[in-house]
Amino acid sequence: MTTFWILIALVVLVGLVLIWIPHFRQQKGLAKAEDVRQSTNLALYKERLANLELELANQSLDQTEFDALKAELELSLLQDIKQGDKASAGLNKNSRSLAWPLLMSVMLLAVTAFMYHRLGAFEELANPPVANNPHAGMNPEQLMAQRLKMMEAAVASEPENSQAWFSLGHAYISAGQYDKAMTAFDKVMELVGTYAEMLGPKATALYYKNDQQMTPEVQALIDQALALDPKDPSTLLLVGMDAFFSSDFTKAITAWETILTSDRPDVDREALANAIATARMRMQDSGAMPNDKTHRPTAQVSELTVTVSVKPELATQVQSSDTLFVFARTTDGERIPLAVTKVKADAMPLTVKLDDSSAMSSDHKLSGAKVVDVIALLSKSGTVRPQAGDLQGRVASVKPGEQIQLTLDVQVQ
Repeated sequence: MTTFWILIALVVLVGLVLIWIPHFRQQKGLAKAEDVRQSTNLALYKERLANLELELANQSLDQTEFDALKAELELSLLQDIKQGDKASAGLNKNSRSLAWPLLMSVMLLAVTAFMYHRLGAFEELANPPVANNPHAGMNPEQLMAQRLKMMEAAVASEPENSQAWFSLGHAYISAGQYDKAMTAFDKVMELVGTYAEMLGPKATALYYKNDQQMTPEVQALIDQALALDPKDPSTLLLVGMDAFFSSDFTKAITAWETILTSDRPDVDREALANAIATARMRMQDSGAMPNDKTHRPTAQVSELTVTVSVKPELATQVQSSDTLFVFARTTDGERIPLAVTKVKADAMPLTVKLDDSSAMSSDHKLSGAKVVDVIALLSKSGTVRPQAGDLQGRVASVKPGEQIQLTLDVQVQ
């Protein structure tokens, strides 16, 4: 589109040049011709006057005759000047005036705009085409319905494709069609056999169908899946979620930690770590987990003392209702959180301590790390996942046992 506009601009510019250059050249020629004519008349006048003066000096003319002839010569010069002015006016009248190139310029611009409007892409420029986006204007329900139709067509054309059936089952769960989801997972097990990877999603569909109630049927599917694979992520996610909603945070943490410490490559470890941190904080808030230092183990553990302050330009963003989360996590690989603490941000700066008592997993502790990254999040919503308006800060490559200064210097957009 930019190239197209450049071409239009060049065409219009060339047209204006062709209109205005001849006009300026003509005006310049007329002015030059007028100067030549006046110079010629004046030269002839001077020549004839010099001849009269010579004849007067030779006494070929007396003074009276000289005066009469001189007056006649001056009158003739005056008439020539007036006649020249009239001729110039006539030429100017017959030539192109300033209004003519102006009119031509306006016509050029008008014709260009008209032709573009009639033959070009003016309508597409004013209203960009949406033909290339078949989903434009569709709401989420319509998009989901279209996606389901495509996936249903795929399994209809390849009824033995177990992966297509498996994906369709998950899509049915997202669309709230739980009976169809269970049928899809049953079809997968019919094709490839009974595995925990299919039992877990089927249990999830039945769980949601029963209004998120852990019925005996759901529990039976969970037990069958865990018997086949005690670390199946889909099943343990369901167990942890139900336990969390039932305020059984210990059971939820245990289920999620099992997934977190497994070697499954398709696990969102950051989301799991955030979920575990949230569960631990709920336990602290409910008093189920002691957070006072007097209840901590007396064994020597590595400890980080973190003093958190806020950048002066962002100080007005801090409110007493905000929650401050401070994390220590590994510096490489999966960046597993090793310790986390939560405090109310009543005033800044404030100091918090991280040690093994605030570990998120018994297998991943601060004392087992040589170097960690420390991250602080000032949350407006009270959740550990950053949201717009939250403040963040971090210090990289810290050795456990150090005392560090951390500044909240970035506002999440």
